Amino acid sequence: MAHSGVPWFQDADLLVRRPDELPEDALRAAETLGLTDDEAYAQVNALWGKVNTEERSRIGSAGELALLELLSESAEGRVEHVAAWSDGYGYDIFVDAHLHSAHLEVKTTVRRGRLTIYISRNEYETMLRDPAWELVTVRLTPELKLTAVAAVPKEWIAGHVPSDRTVRGRWESCRLDIPPEVPVPGIPSLAPILADTASQLLRGESGAYGEEQPGGSANARISGGLDSCV
Repeated sequence: MAHSGVPWFQDADLLVRRPDELPEDALRAAETLGLTDDEAYAQVNALWGKVNTEERSRIGSAGELALLELLSESAEGRVEHVAAWSDGYGYDIFVDAHLHSAHLEVKTTVRRGRLTIYISRNEYETMLRDPAWELVTVRLTPELKLTAVAAVPKEWIAGHVPSDRTVRGRWESCRLDIPPEVPVPGIPSLAPILADTASQLLRGESGAYGEEQPGGSANARISGGLDSCV
């Protein structure tokens, strides 16, 4: 199923939320294998989760490196990939120039029409206490070429993460489905330290996230996550 190219599989988390939402091709395969609808649904969930995790890891690394290269060419200052030696910072890339600095948490996607990010508790709490923190979304082509850069406002993130209901339970990672009108093209916090020859992508002059996404709403779900989007 993962390699069959069926169009619904990459969005199975949205399209198949219950056994009775399984597509006809999945039901036929389940019948051939002697699986009940519940068993087939469990298999689809498990397979989608495995494929999605592997893909997010691959794409996330590519996005960080692509943005790192662009920043090294465009920012007037020191650029370091801190995530390369520790994931404890709460962000991936450190930029420092004169009296200005930026701490960039990078989320990457190769999808068009859907922007879904995974944010950890550590990243969120770093955002709350660190004025230099900024969440940056990067879009790559299937060939992993950088095509768009945008920032997600902190206020929007804070307004959509889950809430801890009691002291005996807390969320550690969540998924955010971001509407297309929310991301701000470019990286606004870097404007003071961009060179005159800086890329238009960083200035927000091209590569905007303007497409409509499936579902059309902003939702947060508890989930595991890596530094990427889907």
